[in-house]
Amino acid sequence: MRDDGVPRASLRSRMRRSPDEKGLIERLSKRYPLGQSKIMLEIERRVCGCDYGATSWATRHEVEAIAELLDLGPGRRLLDIGAGTGWPALYWALRTGCDAVLTDIPLAALRIAAKRAAADAVSGDCWTVGAEGALLPFMSGSFDAISHSDVLCCLDAKVATLNECRRIARAGGRMVFTVIFPALNLPSADYELALQFGPPFVATAIDYPTMLLETGWVITQRRDLTAEYAKAVRHLLREEEAHEAALSDLYGKAECSETLARRRMTADVIDQNLLRRELFAAMPAPTSSTGPGTEYFTG
Repeated sequence: MRDDGVPRASLRSRMRRSPDEKGLIERLSKRYPLGQSKIMLEIERRVCGCDYGATSWATRHEVEAIAELLDLGPGRRLLDIGAGTGWPALYWALRTGCDAVLTDIPLAALRIAAKRAAADAVSGDCWTVGAEGALLPFMSGSFDAISHSDVLCCLDAKVATLNECRRIARAGGRMVFTVIFPALNLPSADYELALQFGPPFVATAIDYPTMLLETGWVITQRRDLTAEYAKAVRHLLREEEAHEAALSDLYGKAECSETLARRRMTADVIDQNLLRRELFAAMPAPTSSTGPGTEYFTG
C-alpha cells in the first residue's frame, strides 16, 4: 500500500481551517492510535462487527449492503473520504477485490491503515493520500465508486466536498454515504441540543437532498438508519460503562468520565428524535462538463 503523504492541494487548504476544525483534527490524531488498543478493538467488534479502530457508526451489516450499492469488485476504483484507519474501505478491498484510495487528514490514521492493508494482503491496489474532501488531488472522472461514512457531519465544507465528489466521479459512477443531521423543524431549544450532542459540524444550511441536487447528483436511494444508530449508540454506551476502569486507564479518568456523560446525552437526544442518521445513494447527473477542480493524482 502506497502512502503518498499530503498533496499540495491539501497543504494550501490547511491554512484556511477554523479553530474548531483544527481542534477536531488534533483530537482525532490522538484518538486513532488509542483506538488500536486491545480493549477498544474488542468493544468495536461487539458494537460494529469490525476491528479497525473505526470512528463512524458503520456496522458490518451496513457496509456489506453499501458494497452492493457501490457495485464493488475487481477493476473498480473506490475512493473513501475520511477513511481513518481503513474501515470500511480496506474491508471492501479485501472482500471484493476492488482498488481503493483512502483519504484523510490525520496522517496517524493513514499510517495505521497502510499497516492493516499490508497485514491483510488485499488483492487490489491501495493508496493512502493525505487530502481534504473539499479539495481532492485527483483527476476529474477518476473513480467508479465514492464513499464517506458519517463524514459530512464532521465537515464544515459540505457542499464543496460534494462538488469535488461529483468532479472526480466517472460517468455512471456511484456515491454512497451516511450522515447524521438534526431532525427538521425542531423548536430552538431542541435544535440546540441536537447541535450540542451531535457531531462537531452537524448543522446544515440546507438539507442533504438539496445539496445533492445543487452539486450535480441524482439520488437513487435514501434510507433511514436512525433506529440502527440509536441501537449502536446505546450498545457502545453499555460496553463503555462495563469497561470504564480499563478506559480510564487508557484515556485518563477525567476524559473517560466526560466521554460517558456526553454519550448518555447523545443517546437521549437520539431517543427524543432530535438527531437522524440516513444513507444516501447517488449517481452523477448528466452534464457536458465535470466542473472545475485541481487535478494531481492519476493512479
